[in-house]
Amino acid sequence: MVKRSAAMAFAAGAVVFPGGRVDPDDYLVARRHAPDLDEADGAARVAAVRETLEETGLAVGWPGLKEDDAADIRRALLAGELMSDLLAARGDRIAIETLVPFARWCPNFKEARTFDTRFYAIAAPPHSHELTVEEAEHSHIFWASAKETLSMADRGEVSVIFPTRRNLERLALSADFSSFSEYSSRFPVDLITPWIEERDGQSWLCIPEHLGYPVTRESFDRVRRG
Repeated sequence: MVKRSAAMAFAAGAVVFPGGRVDPDDYLVARRHAPDLDEADGAARVAAVRETLEETGLAVGWPGLKEDDAADIRRALLAGELMSDLLAARGDRIAIETLVPFARWCPNFKEARTFDTRFYAIAAPPHSHELTVEEAEHSHIFWASAKETLSMADRGEVSVIFPTRRNLERLALSADFSSFSEYSSRFPVDLITPWIEERDGQSWLCIPEHLGYPVTRESFDRVRRG
C-alpha cells in the first residue's frame, strides 16, 4: 500500500493501492504483448505493471526480471522513457494476461477529471524487490495484508477512501492469491458508481450487491471520516 502525498488534489493523505493513469504508450505495449485482450483492458494491465514499478519498485507480471534491472527500468521510466522502447531494447515480454481483473470503479466525485479505475490482482514475485516510495506522489509505502490494513484504518492509523475500504474487505475474504482469484472468477467486473440512499433518516453510500463485496453500504458520516 502507498500513502498519497498531502499535496495531492485527490485523496490527499489516504492509503491506496499502487496505480495510475493509462498512457498512450500502454496501448502499444498491450497490442504487442497481448493482442487478444480487449484494447482498454490490455492497456490498463500494462499501466498497472508500469505504475506499480514506478511507484514502489515492485516488478509484477515481468517474469525473471532481476532486482538491479528492475531498479534501472524504474529510473528510466521516471525519467520519461517509454515502456515500449525499454521492453524492445531488452527483448522482454510482460505477462499481463496473468493479472486477474476483479473490479472497476468510476465514483461520481464531481471532480474535473473522471476516475475510471480498474483493479487487478497478481501474485507477488517469489523474491520481491526492495520497495521504496516514489516521492512525487506518495509519502509512505508498506506491506500489509488486507485485514491488517483494515485494522489500521479502524484504529485511525491510516485513512482509506470508500472504494479502497470495499476492495480491502473483499480481499480479506481470501487467505491467498489462488483463493482470491477463484473467488473473483464467480463475479462479473461491472462498472461500479456508488450512489446515496436515505434510510431511517441517515444517508448511506451504496454499491451493487451482486459483485462479491461483503459490505455494500456505509454511512455517509463514516465515509467522510475516511
